[in-house]
Amino acid sequence: MIVSFYKLKFQTDNLYLHNSIIAIFVLNFFMKIKNICCIGAGYVGGPTMAVIALKCPHIKITVVDINKERIDSWNDSNLEKLPVYEPGLADIVSQTRGKNLFFDVDIDSAIKNSEMIFIAVNTPTKTYGEGKGQAADLKYVEICARKIAEISTSDKIVVEKSTLPVRTAEAVKTILDKTGNGVNFEVLSNPEFLAEGTAINDLFKSDRVLIGGDQTESGMLAINKLVEIYENWIPREKIYTTNVWSSELSKLVANAFLAQRISSINSISALCEVTEADVEEVSKAIGMDSRIGSKFLKSSVGFGGSCFQKDILNLVYIAKSLGLNEVAEYWHQVIKINNYQKIRFAKNIMKSLFNTVSGKKISLLGWAFKKNTNDSRESAAIYIADYLIENGAEIHVYDPKVTYSRMLSDLNDLGTRTTVKNRESLFYHNTPLPACFKSHAIAVLTEWDEFKTYNWEEIFDNSIKPAKLFDGRNILDKKKIEAIGFEVYSIGKS
Repeated sequence: MIVSFYKLKFQTDNLYLHNSIIAIFVLNFFMKIKNICCIGAGYVGGPTMAVIALKCPHIKITVVDINKERIDSWNDSNLEKLPVYEPGLADIVSQTRGKNLFFDVDIDSAIKNSEMIFIAVNTPTKTYGEGKGQAADLKYVEICARKIAEISTSDKIVVEKSTLPVRTAEAVKTILDKTGNGVNFEVLSNPEFLAEGTAINDLFKSDRVLIGGDQTESGMLAINKLVEIYENWIPREKIYTTNVWSSELSKLVANAFLAQRISSINSISALCEVTEADVEEVSKAIGMDSRIGSKFLKSSVGFGGSCFQKDILNLVYIAKSLGLNEVAEYWHQVIKINNYQKIRFAKNIMKSLFNTVSGKKISLLGWAFKKNTNDSRESAAIYIADYLIENGAEIHVYDPKVTYSRMLSDLNDLGTRTTVKNRESLFYHNTPLPACFKSHAIAVLTEWDEFKTYNWEEIFDNSIKPAKLFDGRNILDKKKIEAIGFEVYSIGKS
């Protein structure tokens, strides 16, 4: 085999030059990536690797996780038991699993046999120590880096898929180089820009694929190898390559800008309710301006999910740690408005019920943070239920995808009351009608399409009068529901 050596023309010290030559030599040896390992079988790792497996049948992909129960679910013959619900995902898994897509708990073997390793583990907000409540907890990323360094006996390209603070790649590279077995590593940033509920379509038809890496010859070679994978289905003009720091920061900034738009229109919804303006009309009017655009201007009970709040708080912490206090406060206000919107909604429910919900049945339709997903992380429903339980309400919930155990866990994770009280106050229903039967108030908290099709006349007939309905997503026909007899509260409408 003939291996070409690249002539290096950049100025550097002898050690760095030596390592670069080795990296180029070995990376060139692997002309095509044949084996990929993904550490983390969650909402990012599972769907992303499934699509890569479908589009790259020549690559063997192994998704590994320390959670055996999760891996067993990915391997279950009943595709309805997949741990992640995304429209279209089960079909892709059925086409690829056992062919070139594998789910396993043998992390060591997967690392050892791969040329490229994706890190797709959770990076939650810290709940302890320095940066508590704002900074990203990178302990799982560090554990992955140390495991990769320990196991690797050949050169690897390590890809950050998890959402990480800017300059995390530097820390990962330090761990790999200082604790490894003398092999060479290139660290890339390839953040995901997936919207839960549409993740498969987002992967098939990405607005952009962002890849950041070192601007050295070996770094550029590693970037090109990842580009080659995506080029199997993504047009080259949609694959944008940058330095690693720009890539890491771009993910945080993208989520911050999207969340900012939601909080902005939600702040206006409160103003609309007291001025008799209609937030949907205001949203449409400003969205017609090409400089503003119409996306992410739909008012609601508040944003949720695993990314927006976590990433903005991380951005706030980074700005504070760098002495940019005004920048930090600017972005922190996005979170404050979101929290305000959720509690304002819950308080309006209580106010409508003569300022007390003690002993009253409140029905919540929807627990997931958005439709077409079973993910409930940071869902508005959690905080609204928590507030109402604190004030003595019985909460009855129906959601087509979220389980009772998940709901109970979400409440208990807040740490504001005992598990016993939550269990006594939270009631789960498999169908919507029992959840709404003899209810003092009904709140729509997730925009599931099926909610629009319900027999609202029957629900009204079996509600305690005056029957009250709170549409936290503005998905119902307000005039039609009012004609039935409901007192309807819609976000941003008088």
